[in-house]
Amino acid sequence: MPHRVLVVDDDRTISDVVCRYLEHAGYQVDHVEDGAAALAAVAAAPPHLVVLDVMLPVLSGLEVCRRLRQRPNPVPIVMLTARGDEADRILGLQLGADDYVSKPFSPRELVLRVGSVLRRAGGDALASAVEVLTDGGLVVQTGPRVALLHGRQLALTLREFDLLAHLMRHPARALGRAELLEQVWGWHFGDQSTVTVHVRRLREKIEADPADPRRIVTVWGVGYRYEPVDG
Repeated sequence: MPHRVLVVDDDRTISDVVCRYLEHAGYQVDHVEDGAAALAAVAAAPPHLVVLDVMLPVLSGLEVCRRLRQRPNPVPIVMLTARGDEADRILGLQLGADDYVSKPFSPRELVLRVGSVLRRAGGDALASAVEVLTDGGLVVQTGPRVALLHGRQLALTLREFDLLAHLMRHPARALGRAELLEQVWGWHFGDQSTVTVHVRRLREKIEADPADPRRIVTVWGVGYRYEPVDG
């Protein structure tokens, strides 16, 4: 059964190309042209992933992303942003987008990004292994992709979950942003602010005081380090 991808873009030229490339890659593709129609389509038949343009009529892509993230079982989101519009890109990541591609983009790159996010969502070889990471009331189960803090399940996006698991697998080790971008996102190049945004979101969810983090600490000039609470 092929994965279903919903493409949300009001530019017919771009959406036609995106849909054609995704279909050629084996995906079942649906297309809508505005934000309200996107929410209705997801409510009627949740897709496996949404390709979401930022600039949309009726409701913006950022608002659609925010509302989709409020659903009990949020779908993965790959956002399309204008090249150089860093504010929209960062805001999209802050709202919970799993990945982004900047316009103008290579349709092949988009297909690769979609495949990467779907593999994470479905569980790759590493995530599907039986593994439980624990530290001071924080429990991460990589098989079912569940994270608990003092018994309460955390609402993490795919990338947030993978980043947290990766950091916990390498306690007390300084990890550079470029290294994290490659090992968690699978990108050999890209905007390292993506890592910064996801760390900020993780801190808001697992730290008692995100402004004074105890678990995910900044290593100035390098990146980040996970400090175990239990030792």
